[in-house]
Amino acid sequence: MLSLATRGIVFFALTVGSSALGAQAPIPYGAPVTLDAAKRASAAAIAMAREKNWTIAVAIVDPGGILVYFERMDATQNGSAAVAIDKARSAALFKRPTKWFHDALAAGGEGWRMLQLQGAVAIDGGIPLVVDGKIVGAIGVSGASSSQDGQAAQAGVDAVSRGN
Repeated sequence: MLSLATRGIVFFALTVGSSALGAQAPIPYGAPVTLDAAKRASAAAIAMAREKNWTIAVAIVDPGGILVYFERMDATQNGSAAVAIDKARSAALFKRPTKWFHDALAAGGEGWRMLQLQGAVAIDGGIPLVVDGKIVGAIGVSGASSSQDGQAAQAGVDAVSRGN
């Protein structure tokens, strides 16, 4: 029997997930991201942050939201550590970038339902990691502005996609 919270998440995925805001083909989960791939993702995000003179924390989680790798640049605010992990977990568990939640809330109306989803983070910077068409985990970045976090996270995603 599914808990009330779990049923709410399933209901969300079936109703809101198929709306115009979230129209996407379901992506299955795959084997967990490897430690080497997680390190590549983090290195790419941090390289971009250094180039842009940002300070960030980077978290990589597996498909179940369990932390695989974490790195925080010197002088990054302490609160960014927890936020990076939360963004990564949200992206993995809900199978979508955290910016999706931000955009849904900004649209108002039915988008306000996102506020009731436990673990959903509505701030750019969390993106699923997809390898061979399967979600292997997610990256979460925090410490710069929301859009900058998203750019650094995308650099990490790109590094995993390239296999570099």
